[in-house]
Amino acid sequence: MIERARSTSVLAIVLGGALGLIAATQTWLNVIVDDGANQALEVTGSAALPLLTPLSLAAMALGVVLSLAGRVLRYVFGVIAVVIGAALLVQTIPVLTGVPLSAVAPAITKATGISGDDAVSALVGSVSLTTWPIVAIVAWILLVVAGGFVLLTASRWRTGTSRYRTGVAQHHGDGPLDAVDSWDELSRGDDPTS
Repeated sequence: MIERARSTSVLAIVLGGALGLIAATQTWLNVIVDDGANQALEVTGSAALPLLTPLSLAAMALGVVLSLAGRVLRYVFGVIAVVIGAALLVQTIPVLTGVPLSAVAPAITKATGISGDDAVSALVGSVSLTTWPIVAIVAWILLVVAGGFVLLTASRWRTGTSRYRTGVAQHHGDGPLDAVDSWDELSRGDDPTS
């Protein structure tokens, strides 16, 4: 299991971020506005939780960078994954338990032009949930678990190859340098013509 810890962690974090990003574009709430016309509004995840899209993108980027990170950064990224997942979990649970006015107010204000908590609250006729907030909760739990898994296993991950490290000579031999070796020499600051 430890041999696959890095790939499992990276995949889980990227998957959690991707699920969150997909959920951000989907309808979370169907609101009936009690304004005489009883118009129906669809509230997307990003409208209900404005931080949903940026934090989901951050989680995806974190997963990709984690695949190249050294030992110390693995722990830092593991903590960040747990914090992102926990923060989004704390923000998403109120949408499931009792829709907060802040989740539907922007959509109602945009549709009716009426603002203010009391006025908007009076316009909310009914609110129904879709399954996308539940998908988002699963994504956040996956992020928290994956971040915890990184913290538990990061010390046993194999280190990266020397291909990505500077200052390490790659050319081992007495033969002539090929074009790639010459560029590598230049990247390290050595003159391959000398």
